[in-house]
Amino acid sequence: MLNLRTFRLGIFAAAIAAGTFGMLLAASAQGDAKRVMLVPIDGQIDEGMAHMVDRSVAEAERDGDGAVVLDVNTLGGLVTSGTEIRDSLLASRLPTIAYVSERAISAGALVTLSAKHIVMAPGSTFGAAEPIPKTVKTVSFLRGEFASTALRNHRDPALAAAMVDATTDAPPYKRSGSILTLTAEDAKRAGMADAIAPTLGEALADTGFGGAQVQKAEYTFAEQIARFATNAEISGLLLSIGMLGLLIEMQTLHGIAGAIGVGAFALFFGTHVYAGFSNGLVIVLALLGVIGILFELHVVPGHGAPGILGGIALLLAVLLAFGIPLFFIALQTIAWSILLTIFLFWLATRAFPENAFMRRLTFAGVQGPEYVASRDFSDLRGKSGSASSLLRPAGVATIDGRRVDVLTDGDFIAAGTPIRVTRVEGARVFVEPVALPNYKE
Repeated sequence: MLNLRTFRLGIFAAAIAAGTFGMLLAASAQGDAKRVMLVPIDGQIDEGMAHMVDRSVAEAERDGDGAVVLDVNTLGGLVTSGTEIRDSLLASRLPTIAYVSERAISAGALVTLSAKHIVMAPGSTFGAAEPIPKTVKTVSFLRGEFASTALRNHRDPALAAAMVDATTDAPPYKRSGSILTLTAEDAKRAGMADAIAPTLGEALADTGFGGAQVQKAEYTFAEQIARFATNAEISGLLLSIGMLGLLIEMQTLHGIAGAIGVGAFALFFGTHVYAGFSNGLVIVLALLGVIGILFELHVVPGHGAPGILGGIALLLAVLLAFGIPLFFIALQTIAWSILLTIFLFWLATRAFPENAFMRRLTFAGVQGPEYVASRDFSDLRGKSGSASSLLRPAGVATIDGRRVDVLTDGDFIAAGTPIRVTRVEGARVFVEPVALPNYKE
């Protein structure tokens, strides 16, 4: 009897222990699932964002978060950065969720496709990823990236490819010759989105993370610098200020504009180096370029060679500062910054026409009170006289009783020879002999 009671107590204790252990495991699992890493994908997709996403995914895996959630609202950005984000998401061991709150366009569409679950807000859009520049190579590459990413997450690769390539058919969602952009309703109907939810909280509930604690990823200082450096508008503005400063320095030679220009170039190159896009070679080229230009302006003005070589070195430094993957972005940025610089310089020369550089090339327009204009000799045209001195070819002649400095067209005329005025050019009076001497005697 004792043995039976002991056996029953043992069974009861084991059941309680097993239940407690199971509850602890469930609570632990629930605790892991009750926090998600929220990564904002807003504004331009750039290198700073790519680094932030990669770091956030690693932190979420290290801290045991339940999922990585992307809050997507972007018109796109750099393709290279978009592919880096894609690789980070596909390699993640955690569930990845993309919530399209407004739009996922261009590189933002690739990032969204990389998530295992896609939820879209009503009225949001997804697609339109035709590359710029649109070349056969870039279209082929990006079409393959979209199609393979869709396949990895069990979505229609043809629809993904149609977002990039206008020649890819995707009935009934797009017409021939256009690129595909899906509304939230069309994306859900086509299986490209899993659900439609008006808020992020409802999107988390639809994917099994309702009520989860949300930890939002933040940019580090270095990542903010990287975003600043790869922004084409900011980079172009810094380049324009740098070039305009050097041009105005050429005009004024006061040093202030030159210092501003050098400072703008230093900020441009410094941010690119700090962000990891450039190296010491770029800094050396930039310094040589600026030194060559300033040497041309202040040491040997008009020589040409230092300025030309400095300009070439500075241009190479700017191209290399962006990095090879951003070569086309660099060309576009340089092109529009040059146009902006020319326009602003034109405005500056109209506003301040009197400057040191122009005074080197032309006479000043203002005359002092002691200035006396040359006499007008136009009344002597066609009149006759005689050479008072040997004209070889310049000399003095007496015309209408006045002694006048005269010139010939190259002939030597002896003193006393009768002469006639042929033309008058300002203060210069040209004469010729009335009768050429007879050398045949």
